[in-house]
Amino acid sequence: MVTMSASNPNLPERFADPRAAFEGGVRESASMPAIALGASFLGFGSLCRQADWSLGLSLASTTTGWALPGQIALIELYAVGAGAAAILLAVWLSGMRLLPMTLSLMPFLRHEGTPAWRYYLAAHFIAITGWATAMQRCPILPVEQRLPYFFGFVLTLWLSAMTATTVGYYMVYLLPPALGLALLFINPLYFTLVFSNDLGRRDRALALGFGAVAGPLFHLVAPDWGLLYTGLVAGTAAFLVETRLGR
Repeated sequence: MVTMSASNPNLPERFADPRAAFEGGVRESASMPAIALGASFLGFGSLCRQADWSLGLSLASTTTGWALPGQIALIELYAVGAGAAAILLAVWLSGMRLLPMTLSLMPFLRHEGTPAWRYYLAAHFIAITGWATAMQRCPILPVEQRLPYFFGFVLTLWLSAMTATTVGYYMVYLLPPALGLALLFINPLYFTLVFSNDLGRRDRALALGFGAVAGPLFHLVAPDWGLLYTGLVAGTAAFLVETRLGR
């Protein structure tokens, strides 16, 4: 049994129990989220084959890294012969964006009596697609259903990514290089559309608006650091404006 939100009939408001919430997360993830992420990992799998990685190493990267920008940085720097320290620093900087995502989502997932290891496992699977959906869905779910829903959603994404990495690895010679690279951008386009659902909330609309303006400008000024500057400046500006408007 599922009851729907009165304000938005497309959003689940309550499932019958945590198991139903897990299954609901699987069902929702198994449509466009898994397809969009899978398409991106098709391109990643082809990159791994071109870099002469083994399939096992490619799948290990998807399992342990679980963040496509960091994985791409890893494989590209490895391909050009960069040192281990440079690769580690690049992947670490790429993964820094996951820290505020984790800090913002974890309070919604916490439930009394839940073993701590489940939170650590959930934190590992926090990436942009799962995080964006969970930030919309979890606040309207009963607290005991949020973590099962999140696991159902992200584990489906993980299975899609692992499958697509394998398929892309063996399809490398069937995909033109330009198409393989283009597939990597399908998932960013998808979660841009996901964020558009938040335009009805002023605080999130401000952050998206400031980011859309600041992003291209900072990219022109500092291409290597533009994304970091955009997040810092646009996010801070949105927070200050929202705080002032709230008063």
